[in-house]
Amino acid sequence: MQPGRAVRFSENGDIRIEPLEVRAPGPDELLVEVAAAGLNRADLLQRMGRYPAPPGSPAMIPGLEYAGTVRAAGERVQGHAAGDRVMGIVGGGGMSTHLVIHEREVLPVPEGMSLEDAAAIPEAFLTAFDALFVQGGLRPFETVLIHAIGSGVGTAALQIAKAAGCRVLGTSRSPEKLERCAPLGLDEGIVTVQGGFAQSVLDSTAGRGADLILDTVGGAYLEENLGAIALQGRIVVVGLLGGAEGRLPLGKLLGKRARLVGTVLRSRPQEEKAILAQRFSREALPLFAAGQLRPVVEAVLPMEELEEAHRRLGENRTFGKLVLRW
Repeated sequence: MQPGRAVRFSENGDIRIEPLEVRAPGPDELLVEVAAAGLNRADLLQRMGRYPAPPGSPAMIPGLEYAGTVRAAGERVQGHAAGDRVMGIVGGGGMSTHLVIHEREVLPVPEGMSLEDAAAIPEAFLTAFDALFVQGGLRPFETVLIHAIGSGVGTAALQIAKAAGCRVLGTSRSPEKLERCAPLGLDEGIVTVQGGFAQSVLDSTAGRGADLILDTVGGAYLEENLGAIALQGRIVVVGLLGGAEGRLPLGKLLGKRARLVGTVLRSRPQEEKAILAQRFSREALPLFAAGQLRPVVEAVLPMEELEEAHRRLGENRTFGKLVLRW
């Protein structure tokens, strides 16, 4: 056991940094000293009591992604050793100075990348990779529509889709964020006005629509999504920023033979997360070294300024990710 520190939410939502005891790693586990953690909207919701941590994860310690250095390895661990730089996703507890994690769930930090930048990769890029390829069956040369494209998941999905040879359309309420997406490869930006975007998508695709829609908004965009989707297209919902309920015109869904898929990473079993991490490591991680993918970091703040980071994210004043460092 060794002392550490961790962010904790009180029952009324106060943020505190308190002492933390960390256990030694088990036979298949790693003890990681965390350098930085990415901030996600799930952390804001957890603080409000609206998104509890899954069983087995710390109930009051936030943080879904981290980057750090291995300090100790269990006796059966073979692929990692003390001194390795690693990153990954967790069900909670990422905003602590130390984590104990199963070796199959960690990813190597790309060569030459800072741990602060690496902390912006796991949640956004694994979510986007899973939604596009595993859930959405993305194929080269398809047209992808990405909502809230200036977000962490949005900027990650944009880069991944472009690396796959796809055409990418993106929505945002901010023209400035769309402009900032252009260097990342955005083919066409759509400023959403009162939630409307379907006609713009149809105009941009000669009436065909998008083959795949990655939706971080949810209920508010459900009906428009069905207007914007192509025949036999796929809609993958990964977030509910616009509410958990919406109008679903089943006639359009049936007529277009479209698929509507919902997905979340946080509550998945350990084995599923491990399989996804290993596939991402094989197929996507090399693209960071090749310069085709890069984390988009709005700012890196000290962990003591987490309150300010929550405020900025809650006010949608960010492009890409906010990262907190110890």
